[in-house]
Amino acid sequence: MDKETAKKKAMEAIDEKADRIIAFAQDIWENPELGFKEFRTADKVKEFFDELGLNYESEIARTGLRADVKGKSSDFRVAILGELDAVTCAEHPDADPDTTAVHACGHHGQLAVMLGTAVGLTQTGISDELAGDLAFIAVPAEEFIELGYREKLQEEGEIEFFGGKQELIRLGVMDDIDMAAMIHHQAETPERVIKVAAGSNGFLGKTVRYHGQEAHAGAAPHYGVNALNAAMLGLMGIHAQRETFKDDDAIRVHPIITKGGDLVNIVPADVSIETYVRGRSIDAILDANKKVNRALEAGAHAVGAEVDIRELPGYLPVTADLNMNDAYADNVRAILGEDGVEEAEASGGSTDMGDISQIMPAIHPFVGGVEGRAHARDYQVVDPEMAYVIPAKAMAGMVIDLLWDDGALAKKVKDEYEPKYTKEEYLEMWRELAKS
Repeated sequence: MDKETAKKKAMEAIDEKADRIIAFAQDIWENPELGFKEFRTADKVKEFFDELGLNYESEIARTGLRADVKGKSSDFRVAILGELDAVTCAEHPDADPDTTAVHACGHHGQLAVMLGTAVGLTQTGISDELAGDLAFIAVPAEEFIELGYREKLQEEGEIEFFGGKQELIRLGVMDDIDMAAMIHHQAETPERVIKVAAGSNGFLGKTVRYHGQEAHAGAAPHYGVNALNAAMLGLMGIHAQRETFKDDDAIRVHPIITKGGDLVNIVPADVSIETYVRGRSIDAILDANKKVNRALEAGAHAVGAEVDIRELPGYLPVTADLNMNDAYADNVRAILGEDGVEEAEASGGSTDMGDISQIMPAIHPFVGGVEGRAHARDYQVVDPEMAYVIPAKAMAGMVIDLLWDDGALAKKVKDEYEPKYTKEEYLEMWRELAKS
């Protein structure tokens, strides 16, 4: 079998299973679950793995799964990832009424693409012709939300980091992986197009708590220390820093007040804020973070309050591997034509795929077939074939390109990639930051 015949067989197998792939995605859409709670979603992935006859490990970082497939040699191992969790948007018509969870992030589609890729490569005998092994990994908790819940899991020793891929790195699940790939759905892109992107922002998480002194707000406010005023001054201090952020660093700071006091007739003594500090590089993020902390502390000093700032390891910027991007784009062109591929600017959003990309070659292209805004009430998949089936075909084709001809392209990818961190350096970096 030559390479083009292998690609044709893989794509035909995916087409034959298209209804099953789309039905799987729809089922996950209708039953969204939040990070580190995706037990039903994980069970549905298990069912699909069972249908394909794949052996897998489950309950990785609580809900994650990994199915391994041997090639004719084990010179390389390529991982295809999908994310299990949903985001929250109470206003979305399909949101879970109890949890407000909804897949307005498209993660249900990532799982469908991962499983579709597995169909194309494992149900055809093609995996036996590849110069490398495959790993299909369903990852928990990409959305950096419900921080209180994750803090509790952390305190109980269930997790160390708040992101699922960070946990996979820590647990050694990625130790034997040479390169990794996944897709993400592109909001407001109903067209049949796939955008290959150079990267995206990273971020630090932060929880902030101001401590003041309660007092009767009407009769004796002079006895109080208003923690809400301290918080407002801190936020205004952040705004005053914005002109110092370089445009090229793409810094974004977007705090919310999660607790503003207890009762309207009591001077607020306990006020909480959550925020991210995003940026295009870790150095830019750390520089902006110092300015943000200085502003937050100044708000407390101004009114005589106290402030506790907790740094939370967020996600690193995505740096896409250009060789893998080119290979994926070539396979998209073979399906959709030249107009089916676009070059996307670096995203202002963040993902823990960035952490993977700083340790090994990785890509994270963006897929059309979706209307509405990301994480918003109008997000909907409008072209299921584009959202779930076509990206799986392109992914299967890329994997064949990587691992054909004795893995010549995979070798090129590895040889030309320069990691930012080793696993040990990566863990030390985040742990040192958390100590601060």
